[in-house]
Amino acid sequence: MPDLLIELFSEEIPARMQSKAADDLRARLTEALVEVGLTYAGAAAFSTPRRLALTVQGLSGQSPTTREERKGPRVDAPEQAIEGFLRGAGLTRDDLEIRDEKKGQVYFATITKPGRAAAEIVAEELDKIIRNFPWPKSMRWGAGSLRWVRPLHSILCILTDEAGEVTVVDLDVDGIRAGNTTEGHRFMAAGRFAVSSFDDYRTKLRRAHVILEAEERAAHIWQEASNQAFASGLELVEDPSLLAEVAGLVEWPVVLMGRIDDAFLGLPPEVLQTSMREHQKFFSVKNPKTGRIERFVTVANVETADQGVTILAGNQKVLAARLSDAKFFWENDLRTVQAEGLEGMGAGLAHVTFHNKLGSQADRIARIAALAREIAPHVGADADLAEQAARVAKADLQSAMVGEFPELQGLMGRYYAAEAGLAPEVAAACQEHYSPLGPGDAVPSAPVSVAVALADKIDTLTGFWAIDEKPTGSKDPYALRRAALGVIRLVLGNGLRMMLSSFVQDAYATLVICQIRNGYAAILNPLSGDERHWVRGSGEWLTRDGSLAPRTDAQLLKQIEDLEVSFDTGFGSDHTRIGSKQQISCDLLAFLYDRLKVHLRDEGIRHDVIDACLAMPGNDDLTLLVHRARALSDFLKTDDGENLLQGFKRANNILTQAEEKDGVEYSYGADVKFAETDEEKALFAALATAEPAIASALKAEDFARAMGAMAALRAPIDAFFTAVQVNAESQVIRRNRLNLLSSIRNICLQAADLGRIEG
Repeated sequence: MPDLLIELFSEEIPARMQSKAADDLRARLTEALVEVGLTYAGAAAFSTPRRLALTVQGLSGQSPTTREERKGPRVDAPEQAIEGFLRGAGLTRDDLEIRDEKKGQVYFATITKPGRAAAEIVAEELDKIIRNFPWPKSMRWGAGSLRWVRPLHSILCILTDEAGEVTVVDLDVDGIRAGNTTEGHRFMAAGRFAVSSFDDYRTKLRRAHVILEAEERAAHIWQEASNQAFASGLELVEDPSLLAEVAGLVEWPVVLMGRIDDAFLGLPPEVLQTSMREHQKFFSVKNPKTGRIERFVTVANVETADQGVTILAGNQKVLAARLSDAKFFWENDLRTVQAEGLEGMGAGLAHVTFHNKLGSQADRIARIAALAREIAPHVGADADLAEQAARVAKADLQSAMVGEFPELQGLMGRYYAAEAGLAPEVAAACQEHYSPLGPGDAVPSAPVSVAVALADKIDTLTGFWAIDEKPTGSKDPYALRRAALGVIRLVLGNGLRMMLSSFVQDAYATLVICQIRNGYAAILNPLSGDERHWVRGSGEWLTRDGSLAPRTDAQLLKQIEDLEVSFDTGFGSDHTRIGSKQQISCDLLAFLYDRLKVHLRDEGIRHDVIDACLAMPGNDDLTLLVHRARALSDFLKTDDGENLLQGFKRANNILTQAEEKDGVEYSYGADVKFAETDEEKALFAALATAEPAIASALKAEDFARAMGAMAALRAPIDAFFTAVQVNAESQVIRRNRLNLLSSIRNICLQAADLGRIEG
């Protein structure tokens, strides 16, 4: 069985595209080979800045011969139908076989497709793949029609058999003929060279100063950079994404460490790191004692006679220019903060639109500040500090530094807040209120940060729900799923006990008041339909007789309670209608519950378990809800839990059917004096013991203890159904036993709605 080696050699491939391109080449070719009947033992793909390579080991020498039997028309079918069948099968009438079937004689064709050589198949499939390769961006060059990410120079495509004999695959793609040669490093290797196998290819590339494996290049860069930093008593700052990118920029990495001019060492370390990473692809080297970034590491693609001195000198010159810009931004921002304060820096946000239906960034900040003040007592934060933090948290969006490096938003706010002399809790909230941004991001725990972070996310969700801009399918342009997951993680991560519905309604009220104060709004009464009252920006109510009546915020909120609101968006007669407070609150909580199910799925908690807990009172207290769901999930994984669930369902089904048949509700309590069997009496006793125990545990929110008390019912319920016939001949006994089943149902439903559990 031969081994296949392919190399597609081109101009420099962007680093961000290399890994996926190598995977695409491997997946597409191996799938195509398998589809035509070839087998292989293993495959591996590689990428460097100038080449994609693929090795396929143990490839079949040729595809198998296949035989396909096709049923055709009847012998007495129209001639056109028979001729069409012959054309499709590629046969003549003499090749057909006649067989007897129930409806008469039918033509059958046996089509034999002989196997083809692997080289022929590889040439055909590789041609298709190259011409239709899924590059994010591609280009044409010269007079050809071929598109590739960068001009494609050569194709290496060979099959090497077990004896070492090499066969060059006969392939021509837009004038580029496949061969058995390649070339090494652009500057440090001389000319092309032939290869005979993958091992030969990899060995000769290394001699020609090309490390084929991206992982090996990355490991070499990290090890050499760490060693150089350690030798100077410094520490390399980890940056995995930059490491992967730089490994895709060089074929022969040469690691060099340079110094940062003393004039820039006073910049915040994150500014230095971001500037060097984004503009120069430099790694940062810090002093572990002071935390300052003092040096940088650059990776060259060539060895030089002066050991990189000239390269470092050029890099340091360019870096100085970049850092001069950063220093200017930093110092200019500090002057603004010292002269105007952080709120002065953010004053321009009044002219920055957040959303054309939700007002400016300044409007949004005012809403977040009001909501943060409401949330603060529930998270253990000082209300004044929470409101202050919310008012300045986004001021750095107007800073020159964040304008240059948007990824520093929040972090720069923390520095500027500290420079303005604001409380440490306020400064921390400026950075932390954006978190958590994703599944791997840490959850803030400082009370002021938590209050502002929750207010920010709840306001965002409520606002977009109000204007009906919800996520649809895979589309979520405003990252509302992420915001919802952020709310969930903030609540659960800090063990917060709060009713989310009340804060959603607070956010709604704040949104309505803000919009009314900023413009005009029509209040629509859904009962009367056509009745409208217009509100002026000053908060004056236009009455039916045309006079103006001032309204306080409280009066406005009372007026619009449970009514629909239509806001003037400032574009002619266009209005944005939002639903009522109750409607938006219910819809948004349902969305949060869906996100919660996704979040808890990773813990192994089923969606039906969460549904069973959502049916209980206080379900918008997420911490309480999750504690109940975890206890129920653990309980149902035990034998007692599984069997008790079946007993509950059996009792519920019998009871439901009897109530429907009899037209009455059996919920008046069973009397032990009518019990006839020992099993029946034992169940009465068990229920009498379990009910107060479960109620006590639930009152203490000890759901594990409540489930334990429920588990004690498993044996007596099983024994009851084994020994007792519920539908007895005596109507008195039957009613008593049905009321006993009602007791089982009611006691079990105290912990969760077990009727919603599947299975």
